[in-house]
Amino acid sequence: MSYREGHHFSLNEGNHEANAIPSFQDYKPLDINFNDVAPIKLKSIWQETLAQGIYGICFSLYAEGQRPGDAIDAEQVNRRIQIVKPYVKAIRSFSTIEGNEHIPRIAHENGMQTLVGAWLGSDLEKNEREIASLIALAHKGCVSIAAVGNEVLYRNDLTEEQLIAYILRVREALPPSIPVGYVDAYYEFSHRPALTEVCDVVLANCYPYWEGCPIEYALSHMQSMYYGAKVAGKGKPVIITETGWPSAGGALRGAVASAENAIRYFIEAQHWAREAQIPMYYFSSFDESWKVGAEGDVGAYWGLWDAQEQLKF
Repeated sequence: MSYREGHHFSLNEGNHEANAIPSFQDYKPLDINFNDVAPIKLKSIWQETLAQGIYGICFSLYAEGQRPGDAIDAEQVNRRIQIVKPYVKAIRSFSTIEGNEHIPRIAHENGMQTLVGAWLGSDLEKNEREIASLIALAHKGCVSIAAVGNEVLYRNDLTEEQLIAYILRVREALPPSIPVGYVDAYYEFSHRPALTEVCDVVLANCYPYWEGCPIEYALSHMQSMYYGAKVAGKGKPVIITETGWPSAGGALRGAVASAENAIRYFIEAQHWAREAQIPMYYFSSFDESWKVGAEGDVGAYWGLWDAQEQLKF
């Protein structure tokens, strides 16, 4: 996900008293003063948090020197799934072609839940291949939740009407037991009620970093994002499909990419999600250097594992 012009963090927005979230009144924050914790202790807490297990993770497919468009083999996918498997229950994938189709199949074979995305764009022929592969994977039992498109409207690749038509096609083709939705920033579901209506589940990306939020307020701001999606969903299930913090690469207004901030955000976000029983896919599994384009330098540093597939902290 990239920075979105027009959606900025404010102190009032991230303050619990100014922006009360009824669903989280019983949530007890971590009793940690992050400013006083030594770096080595902070890393130990990060390791303990990961070892306890997290709900889901966004799967990084590409190794060094690879990028979208390259065909990735099943062996590479399996190796990376085995690395993350001890820590996560569910895997999110972003495409269903060019090797991405191996992800839900291998994850399913390993007893993991799958949030499987068909990557939609302006190439209508490629869209048909993505949709057909998603439907085929679902009928093979490899899809727990189907995501038809990811940030398509942000990129202006399709109109809302085109996107809705794709979603309805997939819903018609899939077994009724498989929820179908669309992934985008949390606020899109408030702005586009017709789109939200055709989704079985609200799949919301929630990034305090990309709204310039200082780390001190990041958790409460992310909670506000989630609650906004809950309101827009009008009772539909809401899943946080992406959230995370880069460990290097610079700053966006008050949001600073650093190892310390990435560690803190992971600890706080995972504690809240576990306590509040919020399904959350963390972004992401491995660092991917090809992402340094539109997202700037930070794009390469969102992983819990580095580009050499070693745990960062």
